[in-house]
Amino acid sequence: MKFEELVTKVRGVAEKTDVSNVDFLAVQVNITGNDGGVFYVEVKDHKVSVEPYEYYDRNCAITMNMTDFNKLIDGKLDPVLAFTLGKLKVDGDIGKAVEFAKLIK
Repeated sequence: MKFEELVTKVRGVAEKTDVSNVDFLAVQVNITGNDGGVFYVEVKDHKVSVEPYEYYDRNCAITMNMTDFNKLIDGKLDPVLAFTLGKLKVDGDIGKAVEFAKLIK
């Protein structure tokens, strides 16, 4: 999967996500590897935005490879297990990373 396809897939997941109880959440996602890149997911005013840019005023940043991130958003990889195994790295507010993981499940 190419990076652009991943961003499109995340946008599709975001459109189906109920964010009515989330006031603000900004997570930068760093995808490592040959087809890697950076995008962010922002929930603001109960709307979700997914854009292929860095987000400097974020709550946290998560770093994963493409394969593991796909498993995560497909529900085939538990975020806590991924973090424990070192497949998911968090820089910033871990609580917000957990909130993000719950949203994309």
